[in-house]
Amino acid sequence: MHIIFETPRLILRRFTEADASLVLFLNSQHEVLKYLHERPLINEADAATIIRTVILPQYQNNLGRWAIHVKGTNEFIGWCGLKYRPEIDENDLGYRLLPSAWGKGYATEAAKHTLEYGFNELQLAVITGRAHIENIASQKVLEKIGMQFIKEEVVDDGPVKMYIAVS
Repeated sequence: MHIIFETPRLILRRFTEADASLVLFLNSQHEVLKYLHERPLINEADAATIIRTVILPQYQNNLGRWAIHVKGTNEFIGWCGLKYRPEIDENDLGYRLLPSAWGKGYATEAAKHTLEYGFNELQLAVITGRAHIENIASQKVLEKIGMQFIKEEVVDDGPVKMYIAVS
């Protein structure tokens, strides 16, 4: 297991293709996809394709979406991480957690440490984050970790609020 970092309650590690069932479970939850313009995954083959074509290539730059596990139980609760978006030349902070992990501060904890990792370990100058304009909980996470609201925009046919943090 390639651990990226640990927080007081969480372990963030790289995904592998063997994690297809975890990605399938996460991305088949209606509540998780509510504010995203993605279709639910159908099977493990779809999930493996996402891992192989979207997640793993980011690791070449030490970026990526990292699996989140709760310390002590090793329960998988979602992912958090940084993704380079070449089409807009941005390093994007993102997170996606299972509904069973909501309301416990896990998203804020993972996002805060991911932001610090991006600035301190990867020496990134600017990190962006976006949340659907109706996803108040996600906006609060970005605000709690110190990101500043910049503007509203439309991304992937969805209205979002854009936030930014500078090292």
